[in-house]
Amino acid sequence: MSTTTVPFVLSRVGGRRRAANTGFTVFMWFCALLALVPLVVIASYVVGKGYHALSVNFFTKAPSGPLDPESGGIAQAFIGTGMIVGLATLFSVPVGVLTAVYLAEYGRGRFAGAVRLIAEVLLSTPSIVAGAFIWSLVVVAMGSFSALAGALSLTVLMWPVIARATEEILRLVPQELREGALALGLPRWKVILRVVIPTAGAGILTAVMLAVARGLGETAPILLTALGNNFINTSPFKPTDAVPLTVYNDARTQVEALHVFAWGGALMLLVAVLVLSIAARFMSHRQQKRIA
Repeated sequence: MSTTTVPFVLSRVGGRRRAANTGFTVFMWFCALLALVPLVVIASYVVGKGYHALSVNFFTKAPSGPLDPESGGIAQAFIGTGMIVGLATLFSVPVGVLTAVYLAEYGRGRFAGAVRLIAEVLLSTPSIVAGAFIWSLVVVAMGSFSALAGALSLTVLMWPVIARATEEILRLVPQELREGALALGLPRWKVILRVVIPTAGAGILTAVMLAVARGLGETAPILLTALGNNFINTSPFKPTDAVPLTVYNDARTQVEALHVFAWGGALMLLVAVLVLSIAARFMSHRQQKRIA
């Protein structure tokens, strides 16, 4: 091949690659925008339906009854959700983080593989199965539905999220940090407690926020364990309402005024999950930059 044809052939190959790269980039942007369409449509629809319910009474009063439903609110649902999700977070964070520390720092062999498999199976387990499990184990034993049982059902769903996400974050911590701390004479448990976990702190918090975002919107396990309550309740041992339950029950009723409350509750859930997800994404990005 002559020297005059080589640049021509290379330019043709380069042109084809640039065209293919441009076409593939445009296709990927199109797919990303297409994936955003359902989110935008759903979010816009929920906002359009739900903002009518937002008022002072909506956040501060319990349901007022069928004679004048518009003067009430769903304060009992917000209090119940805070109590149930708060207790579930309190239970699931230690279990999830300790499991992740074991898997990332000590886990070797069949037992570690079994623990990891259990966490992965629970990640894909339908939430109603977790609710039925806690119902048979706790509700039947206690003889009543309760916020505590609801929190335990969410714990079954939340701790695997924290465990698997935290394990991956801990594995991103550079090995040199561990070796340097060990070289200074620190025992391994102190290295984990004072070096590894603080370094991965933002990532662990991200995992917790993702788990909370999942627990916020669960309805089936709460329905089977906490049952619901139209009155404000602050006891973890009594039936308790939650925002997903209120949305479910108000959407099923024939009273049109309560349908507005259902859309308002759905809007609050949407906002909470979006805020937690965006914050988790932001903190995850910062954690990756920090470790890198």
